[in-house]
Amino acid sequence: MQKRVTVSLFLLADEAGGAGPSAEDSSSVSTPVLRVSQLDAFELDAALEQLLWSQFYQCFQHLRPGLLTPFEPELKALLQLLLWRFTVYSKSATVGQALLNIRYKNDLSQAQRYRPMSHQQKLWFALCTVGEKWLKERSHGLFLNRPADSHVHKVRRILAALGGLAKVASLLNFLYFLQWGRFPTLTERLLGVRAVFTRPPGPRDMGFQHATRELLWHGFAEFLIFLFPLVSIRRLRAAVHTLLPWAEIKGDSRSLGACLPAACAICSEWPTMPHTIGCEHVFCYYCVKSHAIAEMCFSCPKCGLELKALESLKMQIEMTEFH
Repeated sequence: MQKRVTVSLFLLADEAGGAGPSAEDSSSVSTPVLRVSQLDAFELDAALEQLLWSQFYQCFQHLRPGLLTPFEPELKALLQLLLWRFTVYSKSATVGQALLNIRYKNDLSQAQRYRPMSHQQKLWFALCTVGEKWLKERSHGLFLNRPADSHVHKVRRILAALGGLAKVASLLNFLYFLQWGRFPTLTERLLGVRAVFTRPPGPRDMGFQHATRELLWHGFAEFLIFLFPLVSIRRLRAAVHTLLPWAEIKGDSRSLGACLPAACAICSEWPTMPHTIGCEHVFCYYCVKSHAIAEMCFSCPKCGLELKALESLKMQIEMTEFH
């Protein structure tokens, strides 16, 4: 009697253990994957392929230049096939999907539980992704330097037309994906594979310290964006010169033409059509006029004198002849 009870308890434990993964799988399958997560997986996959190719290319950087150029499409396809073999073929998930807790599900199956991609779906997936990229890169070299009446150009036009139709179909499929959140690529829709969660997603915990810091920085940035247009650099410079009078080098005060500096107080260039606003500094006419129009209370950036009247100035230019 005790043996029967023990056996029945073990059977119940096995059934409970088997029901656990089933409930977990059904929960992960029924929970829709966010659109941004599916798109982020593609970005991670593209970044990984680029990183792998750059590392592979650096292995041959000390050899003869252009050694890998004729075989570049085939080498890229080989690296992509290696990635496909150890990711999609073995785990039904790309590297980007594995990082985001996502994997492919055989959507053609009517079962409620998770069903991985079939062998045929994996092979067609490699053909549609790796083969399509290889054909696009290799076709440029195949159709170059061909006779004008060759049948190759007809094949090229047919492939170009098919490529255009594929792009239109991909665009329509992407718009449908944005609406319903399923099958972001045309390949996934044709093969009947859908992205689902590997495990049921848990709640995201975010510390209040991080949120508070982000809010403070955001508020401080908005305050600076509001404050900077109100700050006048010229008035600030004039205030500094007023507080620090020794920073301003003054010339001899024998005459107005002699004491005026030979540079515009705004652009620091030789003054064009020199004018003065009543102080000992000189301005280009266009510089002082444009700033006076922009600011109702324009003041000299050197000494801080407010503009009251704009007067033309004739500067004496002394030329020394060397004999």
